[in-house]
Amino acid sequence: MIAISIAMTKTVQMTLDDKLLTAVDRAAKRARTTRSAFTRDALRAALAKKRVEDLEARHQEAYRRHPIRAGELDGWQDEQVWPEP
Repeated sequence: MIAISIAMTKTVQMTLDDKLLTAVDRAAKRARTTRSAFTRDALRAALAKKRVEDLEARHQEAYRRHPIRAGELDGWQDEQVWPEP
């Protein structure tokens, strides 16, 4: 069996100020790619960064709601020491 993956794309209209558009076009040219490809990569990077920020916020909120109790991690102290080779 042969699996085929087809990425569906849509054309979208965006409003960018002149300075931003110029900067994007210059960066795309330096990267030897198209404006669209550069923008897709930038959006993917922004989404990945946002996901990390959201996970960190959830992590912080969980520790705020359930703080570590004194001595709770004492049994793990020796686990963080790497043995010498």
